[in-house]
Amino acid sequence: MRKSPMIALILAAFTLSACETVKGAGQDISNAGEAITEESQDVQNDL
Repeated sequence: MRKSPMIALILAAFTLSACETVKGAGQDISNAGEAITEESQDVQNDL
């Protein structure tokens, strides 16, 4: 009986850490998209 709460806590901790990882990846992808947009605008301005 005592293993169930401990397992639930461990699963909750893994879930929360995974959310932070996904959030960080989303920010990285967003930053990359912004950089690509800026570069493409620079190229268009040069044409």
